[in-house]
Amino acid sequence: MRLMRSALSFLAVLTSATALLWASSASAASTSSAASCEIDRPVRFSGLNWESNLVLAGIERFIVEHGYGCKTSVEIGETLAMLAALQRGDVDVTPEVWPGQIEVAWEKAQKSGKVLAAGHVFDAGEGWYIPRYTQERHPELKQAADLAAFTKVFADPEDPSKGRIYGCPAGWACGTLNANLLKALKLEDKYTLFAPGSGAAQKAAIISAYKRKRDMVFYYWTPTALVGSLDLVKLELPPFDQAAYTCMTDPKCEKPVATEFKSNRVVTGLNADFARQAPQLEAFFTKLNVPDAAIDDTLGWLENEKAEPEDAALYFLRKYPDVWQKWVPTDVAERVQAGL
Repeated sequence: MRLMRSALSFLAVLTSATALLWASSASAASTSSAASCEIDRPVRFSGLNWESNLVLAGIERFIVEHGYGCKTSVEIGETLAMLAALQRGDVDVTPEVWPGQIEVAWEKAQKSGKVLAAGHVFDAGEGWYIPRYTQERHPELKQAADLAAFTKVFADPEDPSKGRIYGCPAGWACGTLNANLLKALKLEDKYTLFAPGSGAAQKAAIISAYKRKRDMVFYYWTPTALVGSLDLVKLELPPFDQAAYTCMTDPKCEKPVATEFKSNRVVTGLNADFARQAPQLEAFFTKLNVPDAAIDDTLGWLENEKAEPEDAALYFLRKYPDVWQKWVPTDVAERVQAGL
């Protein structure tokens, strides 16, 4: 984790006598309370490229490093690639797994015995959204199926004969869901499902259109700073149907049927061998739970301050000790607090 520049500057101006006294005290404290990591290598985290996962990875890495005495590393990748890496043991921890979004692949991974689901991080959702100003212009647009009559309103700049729906960034698992939903709603000949190159590009496109009051329809998920900060309307879908949803998560689904997105109970994904080798860390990940208000506030701070995920992790740890201290034993919490 990065050290803050202000802290470095402060240490630089300490007098040598004070520095020696501090070092002596710190040495004595570390001798009595030093943590010893359960494994003799770095704990490897999946760095999935969306904000909440990166912030969670930052929070967890800080606690694992300072509280449990472990080294950590991050492997950057997409959802399914990192799920495969979790099964192989190339990564140990995926901070944010949405089982409902990758239902078939996740069930297969768990049945292999190589992957465990730990705890309940938070509840997440997904949907197709339009700005409220768009619905005020077109009050008859309420359901996703209504989009068939609005291709000109959402015209694709690259193919004006069709509308454009801003879908998932390329390579994300939700791309399968969105493609099947488009087919289920019989919109595949009327709309282009545009896949931005990254999560940042997706958000930038949405914010740019919103600021200009341009009409657009797009996929997004919660909890996110973007959905919380914009005045949006979620388009209605048919009531949730498990069988239909299971098929929609499958790239080989032949006859998708439209259904509401599944509310996702987000869990921490652990490599099974890692969990057996590090029971104390497994206990930490099992207890990890973030209230909606805390994650929404942290992501909002990240957005408003234009900060990095590591900065937002520190923001969370400093502001919500009453939350994270419930995840760990007292001695671990004291070491993490000292690290802050």
